[in-house]
Amino acid sequence: MTSRRDFLSYTGAGALAATVGSVSGDVHAAQAPRAPSANPNDAFLPTRTLNGWTLPYTMKNGVKEFHLVAEEVDHEFAPGSRAKCWGYNGSTPGPTIEAVEGDRVRILVTNGLKEHTTIHWHGLILPSGMDGVGGLNQPQIKPGETFAYEFTLKQHGSHMYHPHADEMTQLAVGMMGMFIIHPRNSEQEHIDRDYCFLLHNWALHPGTYRPDPAIMLDFDLWTFNSKVFPAIEPIVARTGERVRIRMANLSMWNHPIHLHGVQYWVTGSDGGRWPKSQWRSETTEIVGVGQIRDIEFIAVPGDWAFHCHMAHHTMNAMGHEIPNTLGVDQSGIDAEIKKMLPGFMAMGQDGMAEHQDHVEMGHTGPENTLAMMTGKGPYGNIEMGGMFTTVKVRDNLGRADFNDPGWYNAPKGTIAARVSSDPGFGNPPRRKTT
Repeated sequence: MTSRRDFLSYTGAGALAATVGSVSGDVHAAQAPRAPSANPNDAFLPTRTLNGWTLPYTMKNGVKEFHLVAEEVDHEFAPGSRAKCWGYNGSTPGPTIEAVEGDRVRILVTNGLKEHTTIHWHGLILPSGMDGVGGLNQPQIKPGETFAYEFTLKQHGSHMYHPHADEMTQLAVGMMGMFIIHPRNSEQEHIDRDYCFLLHNWALHPGTYRPDPAIMLDFDLWTFNSKVFPAIEPIVARTGERVRIRMANLSMWNHPIHLHGVQYWVTGSDGGRWPKSQWRSETTEIVGVGQIRDIEFIAVPGDWAFHCHMAHHTMNAMGHEIPNTLGVDQSGIDAEIKKMLPGFMAMGQDGMAEHQDHVEMGHTGPENTLAMMTGKGPYGNIEMGGMFTTVKVRDNLGRADFNDPGWYNAPKGTIAARVSSDPGFGNPPRRKTT
């Protein structure tokens, strides 16, 4: 007799597998305006935050003043999945802060949560009392209070901000952001396009609307800037441009980030842009927990996959502890389950490639739960999710154009094509088995 536990496990193999709020300031729908520094002679290329935005500031007596508000936000990971998260100024991650080495900055932090918080400026060189560890460097910021952090930027590079109060909860539900400090002097190599995003993971259990901060391993969603594929914006560039991507990791896993089509240089971290002698050529770079890595490459035409190489990090909501159905004839149990659960669809006997087709046929999972594999390309299903997007490079793209150019029109003779439909085609060598 099938127990309730077994029944839920069996149904999970099929059913569960099928499965920004408004912001203030300048939203990053287009390239951000060039932000002036305290020195009017300074100029820098603004960083474009994937699916994000840059926090405006005001100048007050030579000090750049920013204002962050910690608060609950209604966030969409992709169409069909929303959650009550925590973030800053209406979004998770919070807005990117950009300034210039040498600037004096004042950052007001208002606590709109119902518990205390702080902000730690991850990787920044500053006075101990501005470091943001609650109880150690400062009192906690109580609900309704506003604290001021003020310091001079003594370095340049890619950095982050996040709470150092109730970290297990506040980080797990989205409280983080990027802090980019541009160099006072010119870059070693001129950058044409500058991108950044945060890597994160979420435990949004099927059918629920709040992330679970108690989960440490079995996450359901893996995100670039709190979005999953296919909702993650593409990285767009013109052929021959030098592109930098700043990748920061505040998730609970390390992420080997792989870019197709080029060998890139790893050129920096939250320790700043490295001396050129320390640059190294890679196609996959592990971004460890709490780390940042900057990569740079020369754009070549095409549509190129850009993703974490942990295979389950490029999927959306997954069921855990589900029986392995690979190679299993489910025809008998399938009929029995359908008596109790009309509409049940067995899958997985020959692999999970059928999953996306089943979803598109109308086989759905729990509410507010994304399909595991999704995305349509010019040649069919992409079968991805999570930490996956594309780098789209075109010859005729405008210098300031960040719009999605659509799918790449590959030159004739450069696309892999079918040469036979006969399973016995050719005479390939095979290793003999004993």
